[in-house]
Amino acid sequence: MTLGEVLSGAPVAQAVPPAVAAAQVSGVAYDSRKVAPGYLFFAFPGKRVDGGEFAAQAFERGALAVVSESPRPAEAAGPWIQVEHGRRALAVAARNFYGKPDERIAITGITGTNGKTTTAYLLDSILRGAGNTTALMGTIEYRLAGKVTTAVNTTPESLELFRIFSELAAAGGSHATMEVSSHALALGRVYGIRFHTAVFTNLTRDHLDFHRTMEEYFAAKRLLFEGAGAPPPPFSVINHDDAFGCRIGAAPGTTRLSYGIGEGADARAEHIHSGFDGLHFEIVLESERFPIVSPLPGRMNVYNILAAWCAGRTLGLAPEQLASGIAACRAVPGRFERVDEGQPFLVVVDYAHTDDALRNVIAVARGLEPKRVITLFGCGGDRDRAKRPMMGEAAAELSDFVVLTSDNPRSEDPLAIINDALQGLWRHDTPHVEEPDREKAIRLALAKAEPGDIVILAGKGHETYQILHGRTIQLDDREVARKVLRGFGYGAEKA
Repeated sequence: MTLGEVLSGAPVAQAVPPAVAAAQVSGVAYDSRKVAPGYLFFAFPGKRVDGGEFAAQAFERGALAVVSESPRPAEAAGPWIQVEHGRRALAVAARNFYGKPDERIAITGITGTNGKTTTAYLLDSILRGAGNTTALMGTIEYRLAGKVTTAVNTTPESLELFRIFSELAAAGGSHATMEVSSHALALGRVYGIRFHTAVFTNLTRDHLDFHRTMEEYFAAKRLLFEGAGAPPPPFSVINHDDAFGCRIGAAPGTTRLSYGIGEGADARAEHIHSGFDGLHFEIVLESERFPIVSPLPGRMNVYNILAAWCAGRTLGLAPEQLASGIAACRAVPGRFERVDEGQPFLVVVDYAHTDDALRNVIAVARGLEPKRVITLFGCGGDRDRAKRPMMGEAAAELSDFVVLTSDNPRSEDPLAIINDALQGLWRHDTPHVEEPDREKAIRLALAKAEPGDIVILAGKGHETYQILHGRTIQLDDREVARKVLRGFGYGAEKA
């Protein structure tokens, strides 16, 4: 494929010289270390280093040309193509280079603050159960036709996305399900992708260190339903019970399907029963009733199941396929994930890291009618400080005992972060302790537990590391909890 064909449709600031446009492109990269002869290299401006500084290395490795938002520097040793928006240009180039694979598979994009991961897992379970070869991209991992790799970002760069779509199509795959973050939408990582179905879960306070206001955050999310450089998706699935969801209308050519528990939704959940064995309820759509059984507990998972069910419906799946796939999705890593070493109290690990998510996961625990709820949580460093007291208040309002600790402090002082959260926690008289060392805090929480209690280890979920000032250490809440419980005499090491 020629360079001109690869960049066809990209927002190029100046016409590409004919000789350069006619050159054959052997690959595309935005990491200079991955450049090989004949590659087209995209140089992005960064917070610390301008990608253009790596142009020399790219040319040394045989780059055909460099594409950048920045003007050509005097020392550039080869062809330099300036574009209006680097990531949009990369998305267009990646789509062209991989032969527009989004036209050969059905892609579902799921966006919102909470529930994206579980909804994606549920839909992928439905699709695989129906006999499809699939891809799944999200916060925890990327799956491609059964092969699993660890996720780097919730939503990869467009180059990786189109490569995955292309490999899926080549493997005979038919469906891809992906979490679409607000960062990915705002930065242009999903620019130009032809989504079949767009799903909106909910919107609560998060990422305001990046978006600044809730309206900016919502505007980024809404891009998925407007097309984000492509035609609007043929189908949208919207949470009718969410105030922001109600503001997402149907774009021209889009069929809108809403879901919820309250009145007014197209697909409604009724007769909900939640317990230790999971959920039992009915979905009502156009006077028809569809029974649902799921091992996932709690009201929040009613919404996630509704979203996945509606998305599966837009993909043409039969009711029995939808129900079977939902029943087969037994657990999602780090989402109300149980740690069982035979102890007489329930221990769960959950990714909840916003006040709304914390309220949801504690509400699920309350629904199981425990003796007490003990909640451990922390707040991330170098992120929106305003949500820290809100998280403290949510934990204190709904828990019987709170252990306030560190999440990922990053460059901040853990004690300063804890102090921010305490401002909300002090609004209630809930007993609590503070321990910045997360491993010690988990030990404190588990030591406090008595038979019939539920201990929630919130914030890190599936993560297996902790980011401290200048370093990253190994830390997995699940493994720490198992080690502590065994040290208490439970589990495999019990005599």
